[in-house]
Amino acid sequence: MAVTIKDVAKKAGVSPSTVSRVLSNHPRISAETSRRVKEIMEELGYHPNIMAKSLVSRTTNSICIMLPKSAEELFSNFFFMELIRGIVTQANRQGFDVLLSSGANEKDEVEGVARLLNGHRVDGVILLYSRTDDPVVDFLYQNNHKFVLIGRSEQYADILSVDTDNVQASYDATKHLISLGHERIGFVSGPPELVVSKDRLQGYLQALSDAGLESKPEWIVEGEFLQESGYRAISFFMNLPDRPTAIVLVDDVISFGVLRGLHELNYKVPNDLCLVSFNNIPLAEMSTPPLSSVDIGIYNMGYTASQMLIQAIQHKDNDPISPARYVIPHRLVVRESSIFSAKA
Repeated sequence: MAVTIKDVAKKAGVSPSTVSRVLSNHPRISAETSRRVKEIMEELGYHPNIMAKSLVSRTTNSICIMLPKSAEELFSNFFFMELIRGIVTQANRQGFDVLLSSGANEKDEVEGVARLLNGHRVDGVILLYSRTDDPVVDFLYQNNHKFVLIGRSEQYADILSVDTDNVQASYDATKHLISLGHERIGFVSGPPELVVSKDRLQGYLQALSDAGLESKPEWIVEGEFLQESGYRAISFFMNLPDRPTAIVLVDDVISFGVLRGLHELNYKVPNDLCLVSFNNIPLAEMSTPPLSSVDIGIYNMGYTASQMLIQAIQHKDNDPISPARYVIPHRLVVRESSIFSAKA
């Protein structure tokens, strides 16, 4: 015979409602009571009926992560893996399961999220990216669904979001190269439809302008968050008659492609070209040479996004989450790729 919630309550010496509160992580249950009840559950082999619990509470204790469209970009870029690790860690600590969703195009993404939310399979969604014009955000916002955006929305200032100050971070990275005496500084951007690409480009241009330096259109190259984008970009840069002496790159993975291309062309970093990148993934420190990179707190970003979403799910609709936009501090980690001074 299956163990019931009443069996657990009787052996633990508490009421069935107390056991239910332990299962839902109710804040009024003491740590000692929660520990004792969970020990009894394990001893008796009790497993809560998730479907029945969902019908009573009208929640699923599950959240969805909306993945980027490109599987290649997702699985080859440590940024997304670290972001997901932060999300899942916090969700599991709160007793929430995590589902992954993706789509071949924006229409598929909207339909997939709609099926999960309207079918009561998840309680909310975390979007791993922010686009300048995003129908998924439109759908979630206009239908009052619980969601958190990794990044910044240009359409909706009041949505829950977690981000870094990408304009300032890119400004700082560019200013670092300027302080070394570089006057010809290039920029490798991400896809133009992403807000992060737009913000980092703005910071780069602002730093050049404030220093009275020129920005040439041919010194700005757009690409994807893939090694191949960096590889193609550096071939273009090094063939310019007036090539940059330093480059700001929007992502570490792109930098690895740049390093590969420079090695094949027999150029040295930082002697022939200085590099500063973004995200400070572990491989940045282990590359040859080690990459200077802006640390944006990827794990903390995912952890905070998960925390904000679950808080929104567990709170009443008229109880706003504050702050709506949480900004993770950034810091520039200077390594060998940008220690060469152009003043020398």
